[in-house]
Amino acid sequence: MSELSGSQVEHRYRPILPCVSHTGVNADLLGRQEPLSPAEVKDTDSRRLTLALIVISASQLMVVLDATIVTVALPSIRTALHFSAVNLEWTISAYTLAFGGFLLLGGRLGDVFGRRRMFIIGISIFTLASLAGGLATTSAWLITTRAIQGIGGAISAPTALALIGETFPEGPSRTRAMGIYAAMSGAGGAVGLLLGGILTSALSWRWVLFVNVPLGVLVVGMAPRVLARSERGTRVRLDLPGSVTVTAGMTALVYGLVRAPVNGWGDSITIISFGVAFVLLVSFVIIEMRSDHPILPFSLLANRNRAGSYIVMFTLSGGIFAIFFFLTLYLQTTKGYSPLRAGLAFFPFSVAIAATSQIVAKLMRRFPPRIFVTVGPLLASLGLFWLSRLEVQSTYVNGVLGPILVLGVGLGLTFVPVVLGVTAGVQPAELGIASAVLNTAQQVGGTLGLAVLVTIAADATKSALNAKTVTRGAQQVREVALAATLHGYTTAFVVGACIAFVAFLVALVAIHPPAPARAPSALPTAGKGAANSAGSSLGELAS
Repeated sequence: MSELSGSQVEHRYRPILPCVSHTGVNADLLGRQEPLSPAEVKDTDSRRLTLALIVISASQLMVVLDATIVTVALPSIRTALHFSAVNLEWTISAYTLAFGGFLLLGGRLGDVFGRRRMFIIGISIFTLASLAGGLATTSAWLITTRAIQGIGGAISAPTALALIGETFPEGPSRTRAMGIYAAMSGAGGAVGLLLGGILTSALSWRWVLFVNVPLGVLVVGMAPRVLARSERGTRVRLDLPGSVTVTAGMTALVYGLVRAPVNGWGDSITIISFGVAFVLLVSFVIIEMRSDHPILPFSLLANRNRAGSYIVMFTLSGGIFAIFFFLTLYLQTTKGYSPLRAGLAFFPFSVAIAATSQIVAKLMRRFPPRIFVTVGPLLASLGLFWLSRLEVQSTYVNGVLGPILVLGVGLGLTFVPVVLGVTAGVQPAELGIASAVLNTAQQVGGTLGLAVLVTIAADATKSALNAKTVTRGAQQVREVALAATLHGYTTAFVVGACIAFVAFLVALVAIHPPAPARAPSALPTAGKGAANSAGSSLGELAS
């Protein structure tokens, strides 16, 4: 058998896709000497992009699921690991604290060291921490692993969004990809409640953490094969002083927000946390203004539409985070639902978000993003106000189903144009931090909103109890307690509706339709108008 020269080997056996060398994606193309036809090239690219989107969406689902999946298992965790009532909340708070504190740094690390590399590192950290948490035998062990999970999520979440912006060009393909990403982000929390109930009831609380392991291994294994390396020309230097101050400042801020509903806003440690956060974040702004390589280029916020999208996400998250907390409590304490049944109750909400996100991704080819980003928060506000009409005697069908469907549609209308508005027109070197700011706005907005709403609900419940005089036995005591607690929930829903309405007003004022094209070359050509209209709109939206 004759040997091939080096050049012949390189030509004959070269991988067709440089970023997917020697994989199942292009294995059937190896060894071919004739060039690919245009149809084959298009089919190969389509398969690679599909697999890339699956990997990115799976990682986002993991991170979003983890924010709620553990909630349902808390009673079982408390019994198994002998948690005190005070320490049990840290099973959730440790994840929230680390995730919120490291988001901006996590997004910038992708810009500096490569998004694919940091994406894989983040998912690996998240997966290993999930495995360690499922094996926990003490409360301290579990809390530590939950914090490490949060760090892994803070690296992978903004990097995943940046990878969509890097992998899919502006236009219909990115719009479709963002539709799926938004569906995962919006519906993941409700799916987490359902999956947590199923796993806790059928297996063990440990499986709410173990469930991440096979999915994480699959994502880490597939990522190098379907995600392209970031171009070296887009890399930037890491602003170390800015990274330290913003991470410490955000951590202190989130800690104060987590502590305030439990210990009170006037608690000395809470006040100190907010004071430290203020000093550090002001220092961060000063450092960034003087830095040659800022971790957060303020030019990102100079664009009116992008800044408006950040504020819409911040305010809307502040209003809607209440639904998971208060509605879960209502279903389980007032209506007596089991954890599994309560999780199933949120299923229509998840379906509404996912279905609406896909419809919006298609409609944005024909309609400007502003329509969806204004109608969405308005519907979310109406859904929350509808929930405020709940009574002790309300059934799921006449009291809960309608509002959560309206909420799901409203969120589905909002998420896709907001995410696209944030990433459209961003320089490649800034995609990671642009995505991280959006994730931070969602996380901090939700944490702040929940802290405020929990405080308001507690005060409303206390006032309702003080206004009632119990003269009969235990049954009346229970009825009064249920009514007072529900009054607290519904008050929180009213305030949440007002916060969501602020998001509507921001979208109405700050986000504008794209300006008309000023040059003939910017107009879509005949036969391509339908395919390019969304891309043109999004490009102009960021100008």
